[in-house]
Amino acid sequence: MKLFKKIFRSVKDYLWIILGSIITAISINVFMVPFKIAPGGVSGVATVLHYLSFGKFPVGTTMLVLNVPLFLAGIKFIGKKFALRTLFSTIVLSLFIDATQTLSTYFVEKYLSRLENSSATPDMLLYSIFGGLLMGIGLGIVFRFGATTGGSDLAARIVSHFKPNYTMGETILFIDCSVIVFAAISFQSFQLGLYSIVTLYISSKVIDAILEGVNFAKAVLIISDKSDQIAVRILKELDRGVTCLKGTGMYTGENKEVLLCVLHRGQLPQLKEMTKEVDEKAFVILADIREVLGEGFKK
Repeated sequence: MKLFKKIFRSVKDYLWIILGSIITAISINVFMVPFKIAPGGVSGVATVLHYLSFGKFPVGTTMLVLNVPLFLAGIKFIGKKFALRTLFSTIVLSLFIDATQTLSTYFVEKYLSRLENSSATPDMLLYSIFGGLLMGIGLGIVFRFGATTGGSDLAARIVSHFKPNYTMGETILFIDCSVIVFAAISFQSFQLGLYSIVTLYISSKVIDAILEGVNFAKAVLIISDKSDQIAVRILKELDRGVTCLKGTGMYTGENKEVLLCVLHRGQLPQLKEMTKEVDEKAFVILADIREVLGEGFKK
């Protein structure tokens, strides 16, 4: 039974990785490659090489060729499970990009021809935003299920192994910015570089939202001489659990009870009101919580 569950969970993870790769491939083919938007990473380099070779180098195949040496160089720095899923997602993404490139090119060219006939120009900012949004969703799904698509993050792992004083975030940012500069010089367009930065920024924020969650909760710390009365009202009226922490006021030297409570944002006004009713002098600290696991929240 445990083996069956393990296999089912693994198959489900790989199906999600395939879905994330498909979404990423669509974002690259529809919103980025046709408009020369290169938001860093191997996909950005592949986009530039695709245009410099006048279309002779397919984007997906070029990404795979660039990722293979990175994968081989970094395979000993990452776990076997992570390496296998990364290799799988890298190959799947490259295949889907090349498989959908002809179809996306047909629709994009048809759309651009309509714009030319109507004397309109494509809204590059709109493509940058939606391209970043879609790519962030795709990559976020891939990352969430234990894989990457190679590129910047894999290169950053290799660099951080030899240069541990640089964080992963700093290394990825440096690599992506270098690719954007390379693309701007190659296309001789500072404006395209700016659009690529917009796409990169939005995709990174969407990835964070998918990995860390978007259902913000609130953590509340309450310091009061009437903490027992406040705790009773929270338990009864808000139906939320409360934890009592022992603290000491360093100025007065007195022992204090600190209440810790996590609740939904909509319950915050009610909590403030009842705390004020019990003790107007209560000291209340509020903090945003990105994700909460446990009873009353996500399982």
